[in-house]
Amino acid sequence: MASPAETTAMRSALALARGALGTTNPNPAVGAVVLDRNGREAGAGVTAPVGGPHAEVVALTAAGESARGGTLVVTLEPCAHRGRTGACAQAVVAAGIARVVYAATDPNAVASGGVDLLRDAGVDVEAGLLLDEAEAELGPWLVAMGRGRPHVTWKYAATMDGRTAARDGTSRWITGEAARADVHQLRARADAVVIGIGTLLADDPALTVRAVDVGRQPVRVVVDSHARTPVGSKLLDGAAPALIAVTASAPAKRRAALRDAGAEVIEVASKDGRVDLGSLVSTLFARELYLLLVEGGATLAAGFVGDGLVDRVVGYLAPALLGAGSDVLGGFGVGTINDVKRLRLRDVAAMGDDVRIIAELGGA
Repeated sequence: MASPAETTAMRSALALARGALGTTNPNPAVGAVVLDRNGREAGAGVTAPVGGPHAEVVALTAAGESARGGTLVVTLEPCAHRGRTGACAQAVVAAGIARVVYAATDPNAVASGGVDLLRDAGVDVEAGLLLDEAEAELGPWLVAMGRGRPHVTWKYAATMDGRTAARDGTSRWITGEAARADVHQLRARADAVVIGIGTLLADDPALTVRAVDVGRQPVRVVVDSHARTPVGSKLLDGAAPALIAVTASAPAKRRAALRDAGAEVIEVASKDGRVDLGSLVSTLFARELYLLLVEGGATLAAGFVGDGLVDRVVGYLAPALLGAGSDVLGGFGVGTINDVKRLRLRDVAAMGDDVRIIAELGGA
């Protein structure tokens, strides 16, 4: 049973992790606190940007000799594998920690097993402390690791009557500054931002994070079956990596032109003449792009929803009416109310004059 001091330490570790969201990708944002043998905080840390030490090592280093005989409180099970850095579980044993309390179990088959290593070394281990709070921050990463595919958030902005653009195609700006700034927070936490060729040709978006200070930009991905992306697109400005997903039917000259313009062009399997989204997300997962933000239009969104690839929906609704224009979502096979896709409401919040709704599908 966790002590009051351990619970307090876990809340501190969760706060550290929350502040690091988006800075540690593709690693999860993890926080850790070391308590000395008397239950006093001796050191704390958060996972560094990729390639740097994990939270446990940062906290143990800060604690020094005070860690010996003490307790490590951490938001995620210490890893047991050597990747870009050493195994955290081994570092915990070497530091002389007597007890480890963690919130969430690591679902990554490559990194898991830290608990077994710790117990084999005689360390007392307790799991699940403040698990619900940890899952609120680690949830998307945990889903990705558990399923072996990226966690997908579909974001849209619309009027109250469900229009994303007017009849003439104009769409800027449906929502206000507060909602648009919040979208940059979503981008900052994502590994990749995904749009379709229709959105690129209509809006020519940059898709960079601009309202938040970030150490790295998410990869910009265009689903472009036939390599129609113009070489002068903002997306090819070099401000962030750009990846164009095409099918075998994409002309070689167009692929070469896009590569010369600075894009990476990848060929993925096709489905009904278009990029197969299941194949695409598998390819992105293999590249350690675990958290995807889909900002495409109705057609791309319908493809992701219809293929069962969307885990979370973030909708920004403006108190406005258009009466005609582009719909939020295209058709994906639902013909009767009995087949409606129900979502679980997670949050409703005011964003200036607009409203943000967050809901989840399936087992997310």
